[in-house]
Amino acid sequence: QRGSGTLTPAPARAGPAPHRGAVLSPSPAALLAPVFALAFWTFLVLLRLAFVRIRAGLCGQISPGDFRLGESPQVPAPVTLVNRNYMNLLELPVLFYALSLILVAQPALAGPWAPGLQWAYVGLRIVHSVVHQSYNNVLHRLAVFAASNAVLVTLWTLAALRLAGT
Repeated sequence: QRGSGTLTPAPARAGPAPHRGAVLSPSPAALLAPVFALAFWTFLVLLRLAFVRIRAGLCGQISPGDFRLGESPQVPAPVTLVNRNYMNLLELPVLFYALSLILVAQPALAGPWAPGLQWAYVGLRIVHSVVHQSYNNVLHRLAVFAASNAVLVTLWTLAALRLAGT
């Protein structure tokens, strides 16, 4: 019963049971949770960007005209840095979002490895943001960025191999 602290067996499913040794696909929730996490992180960075821009405007460091064509040279480095990190979160992660939705729509392409790799990608993107917006060591940022891209390429490669039937 719900709320009683006891477990009840799941209702039996119609259709044949999977044969022994079959590889089950992850649930849509397991595939979508990392997507929601990365989107949430992106919104947090966007919120931080709004904060640093407003603060710089209130301090007289920038004006609305400084953003007419993107960012002018008058925009202070701390504002530019957060903006650049936000833009990073809208570039390669698009391929992560696209593949994640493909895996949900085509569960046969999502092996048991998919959620783990998705979470690894999200974690690396968050670490990249933290490095970028804190001490900003370019070599550390590059290492995390490269690792996240390797995970993303691995996800796409494994899905493509499943599509090809190998």
